[in-house]
Amino acid sequence: MTTATVAKSHIKDKKAQKMVTIPLQEYRELLATRVPHYYLKGKAARDLDKLVEEGLKEYKDGKTRKLRSLADLD
Repeated sequence: MTTATVAKSHIKDKKAQKMVTIPLQEYRELLATRVPHYYLKGKAARDLDKLVEEGLKEYKDGKTRKLRSLADLD
């Protein structure tokens, strides 16, 4: 079993900080499969908010339908 030592200067507040130790290969696999985050600002953010709001309203009003495939879009 390998022992890891962490300097106290790296841990500022023990209650707020949490640490997980995993093998390097597993860490690299996690990085490769993670989903990127995109943050919109300005007009793009407002347009997306409006689109989501309209979609939720249509769903609430019963104007949506479940599709099994794209062929059902006709």
